[in-house]
Amino acid sequence: MDLKALHKISYGLYIITSKKGDQINGQIANTVFQISSEPATVAVSINKQNLTNEFIRESKVFGISILAQEAPLSLVGQFGFKSGRDVDKFKDIKYKTGTSGVPCILDHVLAYLEAEVINEVDVGTHHIFIGRITNAEVLIEGIPMTYAYYHQVKRGSVPRSTPAYVPKQAEGKEKMNNYVCDVCGYVYDPAQGDPENGIAPGTPFDKLPEDWVCPVCGVGKDEFSPEN
Repeated sequence: MDLKALHKISYGLYIITSKKGDQINGQIANTVFQISSEPATVAVSINKQNLTNEFIRESKVFGISILAQEAPLSLVGQFGFKSGRDVDKFKDIKYKTGTSGVPCILDHVLAYLEAEVINEVDVGTHHIFIGRITNAEVLIEGIPMTYAYYHQVKRGSVPRSTPAYVPKQAEGKEKMNNYVCDVCGYVYDPAQGDPENGIAPGTPFDKLPEDWVCPVCGVGKDEFSPEN
């Protein structure tokens, strides 16, 4: 069975936020879809182990910030590869508090939605939260980030807790000059470099500045291994 067939399903990339009392949290998710128009309802799929899941179940509200295609990998890493149990994900992040009390991200976001949970479905490792839209606003016009663009163009990766995660399967011989982040799976390809962080295409891994860090999760060069 070739589970890479699942990669052909179209996904977006979103920051899902919620609250618990005075606390706020958020995470990256790619499973968000509209269910109906009257009333307007959406569904999100959140891993049971994630703090955001706990917050949504407690408060019964969540927000959806729709990422723009040009959103930096660092923003995805901030909300996708760090835990709100350990760090303040909103440090240095521009956001506003929505009408439901959930944080709505403002930078690199096309629009945001707020929803009130009207149903919850247990689907094994995840809960699907179905919410009635209570507020929505378009911030800027642009192209939304898709999972395919994030994965293929930006060379990003997804945590094991996401529905779209598929373990790597053995493939043919890979280029040996690529390096893979041992923490998040980001692939540094010298042919493409890291233009977002000033690294020109054609820069070999061993020529990267010593203070260069993974653009997704922020670890140093010593946390990378040759791709094979």
